[in-house]
Amino acid sequence: MAKDNLAKEFRVKPQTRVRLRDWDPVWAKGMQGLRGDNLKQEAQKIIQRNLERLADAQELLWASDRYALLVVLQGMDAAGKDGMVKHVMRGVNPQGCQVTSFKQPSAEELGHDYLWRYSKSLPPRGGIGIFNRSHYEEVLVVRVHPEWLERQKLPANHGRAVWERRCDDINQFEKHLARTGTVIVKLFLHISRKEQKRRLLARLDNPKKHWKFSASDLAERAYWPKYVEAYEDALSATSTKHAPWHIIPADHKWVARSAVSEILAETIQGMNLEFPKLTPEQQKALAKAKKSLHQE
Repeated sequence: MAKDNLAKEFRVKPQTRVRLRDWDPVWAKGMQGLRGDNLKQEAQKIIQRNLERLADAQELLWASDRYALLVVLQGMDAAGKDGMVKHVMRGVNPQGCQVTSFKQPSAEELGHDYLWRYSKSLPPRGGIGIFNRSHYEEVLVVRVHPEWLERQKLPANHGRAVWERRCDDINQFEKHLARTGTVIVKLFLHISRKEQKRRLLARLDNPKKHWKFSASDLAERAYWPKYVEAYEDALSATSTKHAPWHIIPADHKWVARSAVSEILAETIQGMNLEFPKLTPEQQKALAKAKKSLHQE
């Protein structure tokens, strides 16, 4: 796996038009010729190394208490979002990491503007927050199912312009977060329609995976072209300098996981964080405490 500038490899440049057909979901650069267990083993080595980097970086993030990290995970059904959280984040301290999975909004949430429920789930300074699905659902699934807008009790619905305005809202929302110390990493897990079919069938063939299958997965698959259009517009409109999108090839789960672990480790280490420097008074207090313990 190519390690240098991996984030740049998958980053969507601001103000560029995204066509998902131009992004290879089977990408495995640097792993040519590896298949099956060999691919998995090579990727696991990368993930393990990055888990160690992440653990060290998280401690610095927590100790410095100046920045927060928000990880936004999006993707089609069966793209591997849950597995990404499980495998890539298992090495971090759970006390400093929170995962929020957004389902259909509650009655309380529908009584507020559509960004309200996402705002109150943001990570605190020093913490890592993962949005498993996110505020982007408001320009994705709600766009594919525009009848859901009626539940949001908006003053007016102005057709297609509503999605452009929402993308503008999201850009301003994220710009505000970036200005106030939240570093945002946005990851779109790019799976092919063929691979999604294979994974859905695998769930149906394995009794231990039946709980993961929902009839709605099949129903949503029928809207694949509309989701592709919605994602292309959203990725194009909201990949900014302060919060760029990364399109992660997701047909090989372990390639996707190793790539994401690399990007997250690079991101936190790129903050150039340092442990807080002690004042002379604090250093004296530590020396006094150490002397007291030795004299017991």
